[in-house]
Amino acid sequence: MAERPLPDDSGALQAEIVRLNKVVRALINRAERESAGRSSHFGLLQDTVMLENKVRRRTTELEAALRENERINRDLTREREEQRVLIRKLEEAHNQLLQSEKLASIGQLAAGVAHEINNPIGFVHSNLGSLKQYAADLFGLLDEYAALEPELSPAARARIDAARRRIDLDFLRPDMLELIAESLDGASRVRRIVQDLRDFSRPGETEWQFADLQACLESTLNVVWNEIKYKADVVRDYAELPPVECLPGQLNQVFLNLLVNAAQAIPERGVITLRTRCDGDVVRISVEDDGCGIPPEIRDRIFDPFFTTKPVGKGTGLGLSVTYGIVEKHGGRIELDSAPGRGSRFVVCLPVSRPAGVPRAGDAGR
Repeated sequence: MAERPLPDDSGALQAEIVRLNKVVRALINRAERESAGRSSHFGLLQDTVMLENKVRRRTTELEAALRENERINRDLTREREEQRVLIRKLEEAHNQLLQSEKLASIGQLAAGVAHEINNPIGFVHSNLGSLKQYAADLFGLLDEYAALEPELSPAARARIDAARRRIDLDFLRPDMLELIAESLDGASRVRRIVQDLRDFSRPGETEWQFADLQACLESTLNVVWNEIKYKADVVRDYAELPPVECLPGQLNQVFLNLLVNAAQAIPERGVITLRTRCDGDVVRISVEDDGCGIPPEIRDRIFDPFFTTKPVGKGTGLGLSVTYGIVEKHGGRIELDSAPGRGSRFVVCLPVSRPAGVPRAGDAGR
């Protein structure tokens, strides 16, 4: 068999090589594009991670700054509140100081007035005593004259009888003695009130001394009697008390405040009961009224400075605050029992001897 001739494949091969080159080039281009795309995505991812880290770090810094700012604001708020409290306390202290200065001035004025009154009333009391004796002597002399009347002539006796009827001697004699006795009693009461006022208004008393607290209570009661007599009857229930080491003038102020409050708590007419007791080394002085009582919601505030339930201009709100401070200074305490409509009872409990750290009576000048 004759062999067939092979076709001339050089052109086709050349074309195939060209095609394959194009395919390879296309594949290379595609690979390069994909590689470039992958590189671009990786860079974007890196940028994103770095940005997220920066944002997270900045957020942390801002949160820390915010917390610090909140802390500073809290501190400033607390400081402002402390400043408000301090300013309020300073105002209260200033007002208390002004009130104390006023009370001290009034005390000095009262002591001066009492001293000025005491001298002339002493003259009046002494003169009335002499007048009483003179009247008794004159009436004795008249009795002697009357005994000698039978020895006189009828005309003389008639003249004496006419003079006796003209002056109404039978009425004049007892009435004159009664007038003198009443005047002496009034002068004695004035002297006692003046002396109580002087004792009550001892200005600047700083020396501790032993005192009879029942006498102090009675002295103060005399000073405020005009405030009480139209409002209440006073009932006394006293027990024997030992002398108490104290500042009597300051305790007089305590009794004054409690007595005045008791009278003002009674709307019309009532009873104020004063009791004293001794329990070992503690004495108890009770001032009780049957007035309106104290509501429970304000009971814990009545000793606060400037707290008052009285109308504006009727009270400073310092009475019970001052009372509490004085009793506390004496190492004592105040007990309160009260209910609306049932009245109130304030009990001042004081040690017989002065509290530790305070100079004993008579030691102030050593």
